[in-house]
Amino acid sequence: MGTARIAVVTCRAYADLDPDLPLLVDALRAAGLAAEPVAWDAEAPGWERFDLAVVRSAWDYSERLGEFLAWADTTARATRLWNPAPVVRWNSDKRYLLELAGRGIPVAPTRILEPGGPFEQGDLDHPDGVVVKPAVSAGARDTARYLPGRAADAARHARMLLDQGRAVVVQPYLPLVAEGERALVFVDGDFSHAIRKGPVLTEPGVIDNLRTPHPDLVAHQPTGAELRTARAALAAAPSAEGLLYARVDLALDGAREPVVMELELIEPNLFLGYDPQGPERLVAAVAARAATGR
Repeated sequence: MGTARIAVVTCRAYADLDPDLPLLVDALRAAGLAAEPVAWDAEAPGWERFDLAVVRSAWDYSERLGEFLAWADTTARATRLWNPAPVVRWNSDKRYLLELAGRGIPVAPTRILEPGGPFEQGDLDHPDGVVVKPAVSAGARDTARYLPGRAADAARHARMLLDQGRAVVVQPYLPLVAEGERALVFVDGDFSHAIRKGPVLTEPGVIDNLRTPHPDLVAHQPTGAELRTARAALAAAPSAEGLLYARVDLALDGAREPVVMELELIEPNLFLGYDPQGPERLVAAVAARAATGR
């Protein structure tokens, strides 16, 4: 058997902003794999020449969702795509949070407003304020939080997105986000490492698409409750073929219990530089798939 060929999938727009990309490519090459970064929308990349295509930083997918999902389906026929195309499709729209909640997973309370559907200003009122975001987005784009009593501003934000034909997620703002969101990283179903990040939506009422999506990062040791919640969320995901990687973002609710904010299965920053064994764990999982044909 020859050297396994691995495409580490990125995008032309944001590849230079991915701190994981050089770490992963270098670690794969050090393990004897022929790895190269390839933009998902590259001209004639020849996906069939790769044994695996590992989606890592296709961070413009939310701006071109139809194209990206078509690419995932096509690429999955040419090579083995991780995570698998059905998982990519399911995870690309935050409506999946409603599915997780329906399966008993503790999720931040979530309401979806649909284009053309009714909603009242009161739907965006909450004693702790609300967060408004598109159902399809990445990196907190077109997202803002609104203080209590600012439901009219939140409604204008929601209407702007709806008028663009985009579904809208409305969630109450969780005050304990000020203590940091937790991001738990899993590789091949096993917990790898975690970080805690500072609050992102620091300026109420402001849509800032240039904000840092992961401020004030520190390594984090998750509690037993956080691990249980994260594992339950992963178990509820449609992953019959398994997941190469996953990131579960959690925050604490008013009772200080962890709730799922996001289940990131497409292109999450895995914060590989925050754990000495992080890159090696992911490389081992990639190499195992390459060797077994999974």
